[in-house]
Amino acid sequence: MDNRSVSTADPSPYLPPATQPVRGVVWGIHLALPLLGLWLLLAQPQTNIMWHHNPSHFWMIIAVAGINVVLGVMISEASRRRQDARLFLVSMVFLSSAGFFFMHGLATPQIILPTGSMGFDLGQQVGLSIAAVFAFASALPLGEQAAKRVLGSQHFIRAVLFGFMIVWGLASLIPGLTPLSDAPAKEPLSWFAWASVPGVLLYGAASVMMFLIHRRRPSAMLISLITAYALLAEAMIAGMSQLNWTLSWWEWHLLLTMAFVFVAYSAYLQFRREGSSAGLFDSVALAATVRRIQEDYDRALEELVEHVRRGEPLAATRLSGKFRLNEGQAAVLDRAGEALANERELSERLAALVDVSAKTKIGLAEQELLATSLERVRQAFGDVKIALVADGKTEIGSRSYRFTGDDPVRREQLMGFPLTVKGKLAGVLEVPVGRTRQDEALAATLAGQLSISLENARLYGELHTLFHQYMSPDVAHALLADPGQAALGGELKELTALFADLKGFTTFSEKVTPGEIVEMLNRYHTAAVPCILNNGGTVVQFVGDALLALFNAPATQPGHARAACKAALEMQRAAAEVAEEMAWKRVDDVPWPTFRIGVNTGPALVGNIGSPELRGFNAMGDCVNVAARLEGIAEPGTVVIGETTLKQLGRGAKVNPLGRLSLKGKEEPVAAYVLTELS
Repeated sequence: MDNRSVSTADPSPYLPPATQPVRGVVWGIHLALPLLGLWLLLAQPQTNIMWHHNPSHFWMIIAVAGINVVLGVMISEASRRRQDARLFLVSMVFLSSAGFFFMHGLATPQIILPTGSMGFDLGQQVGLSIAAVFAFASALPLGEQAAKRVLGSQHFIRAVLFGFMIVWGLASLIPGLTPLSDAPAKEPLSWFAWASVPGVLLYGAASVMMFLIHRRRPSAMLISLITAYALLAEAMIAGMSQLNWTLSWWEWHLLLTMAFVFVAYSAYLQFRREGSSAGLFDSVALAATVRRIQEDYDRALEELVEHVRRGEPLAATRLSGKFRLNEGQAAVLDRAGEALANERELSERLAALVDVSAKTKIGLAEQELLATSLERVRQAFGDVKIALVADGKTEIGSRSYRFTGDDPVRREQLMGFPLTVKGKLAGVLEVPVGRTRQDEALAATLAGQLSISLENARLYGELHTLFHQYMSPDVAHALLADPGQAALGGELKELTALFADLKGFTTFSEKVTPGEIVEMLNRYHTAAVPCILNNGGTVVQFVGDALLALFNAPATQPGHARAACKAALEMQRAAAEVAEEMAWKRVDDVPWPTFRIGVNTGPALVGNIGSPELRGFNAMGDCVNVAARLEGIAEPGTVVIGETTLKQLGRGAKVNPLGRLSLKGKEEPVAAYVLTELS
């Protein structure tokens, strides 16, 4: 077993294969070998043999110069397209070295001149020195203003360079015109080696600065350019010996060739990998240009995403023209866009299913549920319609649907899916025909989810009616959320109990018909119950003319004593309005009963009390008993509260003390108060 730990997070930046540390060492060795070979040739003159073959020299020069010109033109075109000063300067490195290399080839003995010329000896070092200036300038961190000045002067720079190359060519190739056309010197020129030193230093500095750029922005093309600059510096060093036609002389030709071919080969590999020449040299560009290119790509990506979001064609032709993509890449972009559009469509439909499922939980009314679900579904599935069974028929417009089981029915470019409730047909979902079987499966799933939502909505409506007409909303909601709360048992909890009954009810009921008794009770309770519910109370009992309401049970309620007292005062006002309203309608002398209310605060056992077959939510304890006794001593139309309740009311409560009263079942007297106002 290998016990070595493996790090899951590598903080080092990613490096392309050509720039990884091991290959960097190999790269350095390869650059050092030519210099080692040159030293051996110069240190051992017997090994520095001569090979004089004019045609080989000429055709090698023509081939390498041609490659160099192609590279220079490609980089120059990239500079024009990207409006980048660094790419322009790099292109001038290749064009200037190619021009003088080509003239060096033309000055080969027996091509134009029988013996060659001084230009044959000096031209290439002059060209490399000029190219070194461009190489050094290309590696500088050009600012925005400097880059603009370089681009603004590019035509002038090209004109000066090409003009100088033409003048040099004429001076070195036309016999007798200048000393450059004279026969080559028989002895090495003493100043020649020293004149090459600035060029070598400039190439070295350019290589180092380019490497620093590479460290910030790793790129295989930057590495190939650094290699080319290093090889051009070595070519200048090899050419300092001026030992024409010897192996050391051929070496600088070989190094020059390697520099150009290395960049060309790197560009070829990148072209093969990307399939386009549009971005071959983008990694060499200035940081501002790279940011601008990235912004272009970001905008293109946003455009792509927007097309996909709207479900529109990607217009790959326009994008491929903008980014110079080939036909294969444009086709891949089209296929990717189509796949993204399909994925987006699938995601939208799945999201719609989730939304419809979520609406099942919130207890919307049936019509509201269908309306909101239909609005959401149409965003994902298109022109969707829903119709419920009416008069035993399932129709949408002129289209009638009859289903056999759960199988859908096709109507031209539409498909109908059954909506069911408790296994019975309840309606139809009509959707446009999809492109794939997956679309049909999603539509069937949508129909199933809508059936569940419809069934839940109807069931919720039934439960709402049944529960809320027979018990407090708080108790109903608690039982719907957690049926386990219906289990027998309870907990000790501080609460405020409100007892109310009708003084004179017995006398009233003896003198009127049962129908009038029920009417009277319903009128009073219709007025009183909202006062309790609106203040957060829970009505737990109706016993004849009496009712019991709890505050702070089952739902926790801050300020429950004040809420109970507020509800009691509102009940008395509402009851007085009912009594006044009914007084002028009566034709007999039987007075209507009047509410009297007792309120008390304290601990009580709260829970479900009864048997496994029949139970009810209630509260038991001294607190509740005292509330009942206080209600019993209250005068009609008044509210009597206990001392604990009064203490929790604080300021703003106006009361009339009744003193300490002896209540049934209580050994100690109980302080009681008539509550008249609560601000």
